[in-house]
Amino acid sequence: MSPSRSGRGRAPSGPRPGTYPVRFGTAELLRDADRPNAWMLSVDGVAQSYVDLDDPTNLEFDYVRRLGDLVDFLPPGPLDALHVGGAGCSLPRYVAATRPGSRQLVFDADEPLIDLVREQLELRSVPKLRVRIEDGRAGVRSRHDATADLIVIDAFERATLAGGLATVEFVTDVARVLRPGATMLANISDGPGLRFARRFIATLAEVFPHVVLLAEPSVLRGRRFGNLVLAASRLELPTAELTRRAASSPYPARVVHGDELRQLQGKAASVSDAEELPSPTPPDDVLGLF
Repeated sequence: MSPSRSGRGRAPSGPRPGTYPVRFGTAELLRDADRPNAWMLSVDGVAQSYVDLDDPTNLEFDYVRRLGDLVDFLPPGPLDALHVGGAGCSLPRYVAATRPGSRQLVFDADEPLIDLVREQLELRSVPKLRVRIEDGRAGVRSRHDATADLIVIDAFERATLAGGLATVEFVTDVARVLRPGATMLANISDGPGLRFARRFIATLAEVFPHVVLLAEPSVLRGRRFGNLVLAASRLELPTAELTRRAASSPYPARVVHGDELRQLQGKAASVSDAEELPSPTPPDDVLGLF
């Protein structure tokens, strides 16, 4: 096996393009042709992370930019943050850069993938960031009450949301770990009809009094498969500011909340642990977008 495909060690010259076996498939590391120190990480053809080693505030994926916008509107200062799902850790890098002094813990179940990111994408250099190889539900369950300012759910396995992360039981546990004024963020994906998204909205609304959704208009109208980002909190979220930011973003999005969000939810019921409801798998022709 050639060094560029071994997945072991780190070349003195920096990251090495190539393919690497990981727990949930085969990872591929590709250099951005326009940015010499920026990298795309995918698993089985599904884009997982874009990491700009020169500028961690450069968030190339539209849904990660929306997560970053939500982080920007949290109260000022360092954050105690938990991330369920890591891959290249684009958002933790952003938090570390924009909120100096933040303490962050990532839970990710794919140890070979995290080893690859440590060795090739300078993960160890991110200040006050720890990564624990652990299932996200078990990781959140291990945390003490009211100890986090932010919890981010962005964990996919083979292009579907990792199991058990969309249920009332799990979201209730997330709420337990969050401080009273803290926020939960989640990235999900869905297609025409938004059946999964509607049920996840119902799940969040059962636990949190304030929920906001951000998505590209064509995804909201059910014209294509895509990502939807949600925020939930016990306190009112800054919807006016988010709407202005989303409208002027390089990736314009709609912000849905209040009566409009309840109308979108409709009669959809929340999801419980007793029910098997995997998130939808994207069509083959859009796999590279996620």
